[in-house]
Amino acid sequence: MIRLQSFGAQRSSVSHTALIIISLVAAIGVGILALSQPVPVMVIVGVILACLVLATIHPIAVLIPLLILGPMRVLISTEAAFQLPLDIGQIALVVFFASWAIQRIIRLNVTSLRLADLWTPLSGALLLFIVATGLSAFAATSLTAWALEWTKWVLVFVLFTVVVNLFSTISWEWLVFALVLSGLANALVGIYEFFGGSGALVLLINDRFFRAFGTFGQPNPFGGFMGLLIPLSIMSAVGYAIRWRKSLPEGKSLNLFLAIFYALSSVILLIAIGMSWSRGAWLGLGAALLIMGFLIPRRLRIGALFFVVIAGVGLIVWFSGLVPQSIVQRLQTSTEEFFAFEDVRGVDITPENFAVAERLAHWQAAINMITAHPFLGVGFGNYAAAYPSYQLINWNEPLGHAHNYYLNIFAEVGIIGLLVYGKVWGTIFHRTWQAACHPDILSRLVIIGLLGAWVYLSVHSFFDNLYVNNIFFHLAVMFSIVVLVLKEAKASVRI
Repeated sequence: MIRLQSFGAQRSSVSHTALIIISLVAAIGVGILALSQPVPVMVIVGVILACLVLATIHPIAVLIPLLILGPMRVLISTEAAFQLPLDIGQIALVVFFASWAIQRIIRLNVTSLRLADLWTPLSGALLLFIVATGLSAFAATSLTAWALEWTKWVLVFVLFTVVVNLFSTISWEWLVFALVLSGLANALVGIYEFFGGSGALVLLINDRFFRAFGTFGQPNPFGGFMGLLIPLSIMSAVGYAIRWRKSLPEGKSLNLFLAIFYALSSVILLIAIGMSWSRGAWLGLGAALLIMGFLIPRRLRIGALFFVVIAGVGLIVWFSGLVPQSIVQRLQTSTEEFFAFEDVRGVDITPENFAVAERLAHWQAAINMITAHPFLGVGFGNYAAAYPSYQLINWNEPLGHAHNYYLNIFAEVGIIGLLVYGKVWGTIFHRTWQAACHPDILSRLVIIGLLGAWVYLSVHSFFDNLYVNNIFFHLAVMFSIVVLVLKEAKASVRI
């Protein structure tokens, strides 16, 4: 028996080594042929070949570039010296799927792949949403716009499924590292822009600084990207710090390094979200921090005390005048905007009320769509296409979405799609809460960080649409962490 296992391990090792050598030779050959092609083709071929070779070694070598490059779609399409034939995120995604196939070949278990290996506790809810939004195609103003938005969620499902399958035998901690690293890379770009790197006068703050927008082209989705990852980064820093304090000498160095990395990343991400000057991002982050403070202790009484303390400190800082007046005014306008909903058709537009009036006008346009198409909506992703038929006077620019995702999705896919969207997030919250029972402190804190991210997304969605610029790649990976930790939690309970 021992000999058979040894022979099998040796055979697998030889097959793996042979595959790497063959991949390298093939990459060199294709690379030489690509030298005669135009520069964009050479760049794409070079990146794909490099990633595929790395995929034979470890899948994280492809996932990290995917998560970093995905949000650079807008930056590359607007600033690159040459245009790529495909979105950089799409190219990276195809390469990642190819890496998954390579890993299946390396493990010699391609034919053993079963539906049970791919089905997860979140699969049903995601598939139901894909079906529900698919129905809106019958009412779509633009089938092209519908197909683009619907395909986005199909890719969320596929990427989520592949990541869960690929990392079922690899530590999910790599996924957390990849997510935070991608946010860190974008945050550094945003900080550079804040100090004049962008020079965009329309984003000028206090006649001195510029609103950070990273590689997103706009500050609000950039702030949303930071807000999604900050809770995960903070909880990872705390988790690794605790693990470092409790770990044996041989594990202390790595845990200390990771604790420092996540702590520094959290500080940089917090600075970046502040520099985005996004009110929705600030409010969402505040809600996320309150919820995380409540959930960190295992006892609800202590959690309630944490909640009160955090809220109390926040109120003291707010009313003591320690918060800069510019930030106070910025947040006050957001609450006035949200609670002062009125018919803006008769409002006298001024520079002071323009931003509020514009957002309210788009909310009203969404309500007009809902009234006209309450069941199937105007078509998934069709808010901009349908907008001219439902717009208010003086507001001709559709802006792409309603600046309130709940109204936006209600208008696009009707009450059916809205209810299923609620079902999806209800399932995600429920499964994430179940995973929080994990006995390992790091696993539990990471899950609390994900709960904070879901709360953040829920709040920020009242003011914006964050499913843009390939952020859905990151959401799919975050969903997969929930499933992987949940599997570990259930296994530990059985043991």
